[in-house]
Amino acid sequence: MSLKKKIAPETLCPISRAEEIVGSSWTVLVLRELFMGNHRFDEIQTQSGGTPQMIAARLKSLEADGMVARRPYRERPLRYEYFLTDKGEGFYSVVLALRAWGETWCKAEGEERAVNFIHKTCGQPAGLGPLCEHCGETLRRGELIGELGAGYALERQQRRDGAA
Repeated sequence: MSLKKKIAPETLCPISRAEEIVGSSWTVLVLRELFMGNHRFDEIQTQSGGTPQMIAARLKSLEADGMVARRPYRERPLRYEYFLTDKGEGFYSVVLALRAWGETWCKAEGEERAVNFIHKTCGQPAGLGPLCEHCGETLRRGELIGELGAGYALERQQRRDGAA
């Protein structure tokens, strides 16, 4: 059975087409978790806060759209891990842009950044991008080392503990 969706655009607008694939906040949160290195369903579900049915539907849709591939990691019962394809990896610049906008416009005064990145290329804080605030190079996922802020690390740990 093929999960590949047929592309039958009703518009030539690339924003509208992209919105068809990733327009749900739950879809973006699933992608966030994959970018953060969570590959198993329970990890993605716990950290995104979506219902199991919602997360399963988003993963299935992302797979059908060619953004995610799944690989079995256990035979009995059959369980899968989810990984970003090249198409999924291409969404990283959008995640960085959403992060920058959220850090700039959606925080309480004095609130720390949720995630700080070090740019491996220059060894300095990367800032909010899309260019490194120190060396000016374009930020790429493989060239960033992320460190969670204390508050965000605690929030994520509490979700893990609550799911256990």
